Amino acid sequence: MKVIDGKIFKEMVITGANVLHNNHPEIDALNVFPVPDGDTGTNMSLTFSSGAHEIENMDTGDIAEISKKLSKGLLMGARGNSGVILSQIFRGVSMSLKGQSETDAIGLAKAFENGAKVAYKAVMRPVEGTILTVIREASEAVVEYAKEDMDIEDVFSYFVKAAEESLERTPELLPVLKEVGVVDSGGAGLLLVLTGFMSALAGEKVERIEIKSSETAMDVLTEVEKPSEDAYGYCTEFIFRLDPKKMKAFTEERLRNELERLPGNSIVVVQDEDIVKVHVHTLKPGNALNIAQRYGEFIKLKIENMQEQHNTILENESAKTVQKEMKEVSVISVAAGDGVKDMFLELHCDHVVSGGQTMNPATEDIVEAIRSVNAKHVIILPNNSNIVMTAQQAATVLEDEIDVIVIPSKTIPQGLSACIMFNPEVSIEENEEEMKAAIENVKTGQVTFAIKDTNIDGVDIKANQYMALCEKVITACLPSKIDALKATLEKLVDDDSEIITLIYGEDVTEDEVNEIEEYIEDNYEAEVECVNGKQPVYSFIVGVE
Repeated sequence: MKVIDGKIFKEMVITGANVLHNNHPEIDALNVFPVPDGDTGTNMSLTFSSGAHEIENMDTGDIAEISKKLSKGLLMGARGNSGVILSQIFRGVSMSLKGQSETDAIGLAKAFENGAKVAYKAVMRPVEGTILTVIREASEAVVEYAKEDMDIEDVFSYFVKAAEESLERTPELLPVLKEVGVVDSGGAGLLLVLTGFMSALAGEKVERIEIKSSETAMDVLTEVEKPSEDAYGYCTEFIFRLDPKKMKAFTEERLRNELERLPGNSIVVVQDEDIVKVHVHTLKPGNALNIAQRYGEFIKLKIENMQEQHNTILENESAKTVQKEMKEVSVISVAAGDGVKDMFLELHCDHVVSGGQTMNPATEDIVEAIRSVNAKHVIILPNNSNIVMTAQQAATVLEDEIDVIVIPSKTIPQGLSACIMFNPEVSIEENEEEMKAAIENVKTGQVTFAIKDTNIDGVDIKANQYMALCEKVITACLPSKIDALKATLEKLVDDDSEIITLIYGEDVTEDEVNEIEEYIEDNYEAEVECVNGKQPVYSFIVGVE
């Protein structure tokens, strides 16, 4: 074909979303470091599925309209750095296609070239050997290749081939990839999307499939994340109509079993002929929707944040029905673990967005939180390097409504230190300066379990043993979490250290806490504060100032 319109582009997007969904566990597995945060594939899949969902019911042949709606869906659904970059690529594509009802091979090539340019601009310090390199090199190659009257299929096939070749070169550009023997996960996720686009152009329909995972580290992670019966999460309810083609394969028990593999509880599945009603409390409602959508189309959806409901009840009890006045400044933090959340709420923080490692919130989650605090100025503390870009994107979304300042805290100790420095009596500019300075004076250590055998910087890593991380460097891997913590402290604490904040997670026993408190008091002069953070994934989070 010589041109594509909105209807063809919509099929390309939906197929690309399905291909990415069907293969996202393989992208997660490309995680360079053996820590339980290999969520690039999950983040990219949820992001792109959000965009695909926005356009799936559109009935227009205008490619500009489809691409604009896709861009909005990706923007609000973006999770993690990889998801934000993916959303920016297609924002650039949409900008290039503006005003066009259809496009040819040259127009499509130039649209992706613009996507690369927009994505690069969105990243403060672009790193080569990543998804950015793949989209840039592939789009530059296809723009040079595309000529007048060429078939779209021919040009797009060349585009995908160029992306494959660029992806294969990423280990040569990013030494850590070469050391571990993998290609860039973000680039690999993008390649899956483009492969899905090419399949749609060839007339091949790709359905979403059930992802059956074996006993892997991600299964262990799911168990770690699973909330207790009284934990907060998202109350997710939906009704969908079964696809006639899927009715034979569908059973209530099968869907219930699939939902039980998610971090969640309170699962109810009721079928009445071709109508199915589902109720589940889960930390990841998007995953529940993805599972159900394989069987049919949604009739009704309702997702409510139970933590928000809980907070609202508490607010109403204290404030009754009095309308909250607009605050001058509010602080919003991102954190996982009830104890960690309480720490932020006690330190001038007005709202905590649930999320962190493995549970990156979407842009929309942060946007909703910003609006909910009802303030003229809002300070965001992402507290995770993979959430900083999402927070910045949320700030951009609201730039015409609210003054949003992102303090680029990359760890929980950095965020807590910044919160301590917040002073409601001084100007927003002074607060920003003091809080940014505070995060520079904190050293962070963490102890978590390894998800695979590997070797990083000369350290032998064994699956299920505990790693000592100082900042982002793995310094030891040991069978005991206590020994790993001691190794972390040895690297972080020096003669100038004055305060040690130790936040212990949900897998740490009271005896282990007593043992480590005694050890710190016997071996270090610094003041020590131990807090039960109840966080998943990380046995210990250490802040040293």
